[in-house]
Amino acid sequence: MQQIVISILIIVGIIILVSLRIINQYERGVKFTLGRYAGIMNPGLRLVVPIIQTYQKVDMRTIVVDVPTQEGITKDNITVGINAVLYYRIFDPKLSILEVEHYDYAVSQLAQTTMRNAVGEVELDELLAKREQVAERVRIIVDKVSDPWGVKVESVDLKDVSLPQELKRVIGKQAEAERERRAVVIKAEGEKMAAKNMADAAAMLSKSPGGLHLRTLNALGEIASEQGNSIVLAVPIEVLDAFKAIAKKK
Repeated sequence: MQQIVISILIIVGIIILVSLRIINQYERGVKFTLGRYAGIMNPGLRLVVPIIQTYQKVDMRTIVVDVPTQEGITKDNITVGINAVLYYRIFDPKLSILEVEHYDYAVSQLAQTTMRNAVGEVELDELLAKREQVAERVRIIVDKVSDPWGVKVESVDLKDVSLPQELKRVIGKQAEAERERRAVVIKAEGEKMAAKNMADAAAMLSKSPGGLHLRTLNALGEIASEQGNSIVLAVPIEVLDAFKAIAKKK
């Protein structure tokens, strides 16, 4: 009789050892008894009776999904490639197991479809200039659809927008033309300011007696200070006539 009791105790001990499960701090376990939901297993050492009970672990940390490049057509009929990174976490492990099969795959597929739809709702210029707004629109849609799955979408970041090579060349030419236009405008503005300053200076010199002659002498001094420069003075005709008259009298 004693041997039977010992055997039973050994068997019970083995069953208990086999039934022990460890749930990590960042995990939760969804337990089933005879196929029916039986509750959430918190972190620590937990008991799962073999054959009668099963469980599935759910990672509660933020999960990063690299959404592969998707081709979409913008509102102005331009084909672009766009990829993104999606961050989400599970807020209800029960829903993530009971309401959807492979929640990670479902979220990835949902993000891909939503990205293509979002691209079709905007023009190319808006997609390039307002990338954050487009990403936020994708996040809101994916979060709303995945909410019944126990999934909370925290962020969506658009990594890259790929354009056709022909369009890249057109945009490059457009940017170059815009830079040239700005250079011409800046040069014209500078010439306009220089002309105005010269006009103001001329007006000031004309009002000052001897000012023009003084400016001429200063300019001659600046020219003469440089080696190799020759100065040619233009003498008025009246002065030459006066010299001729003096010469005849002599």
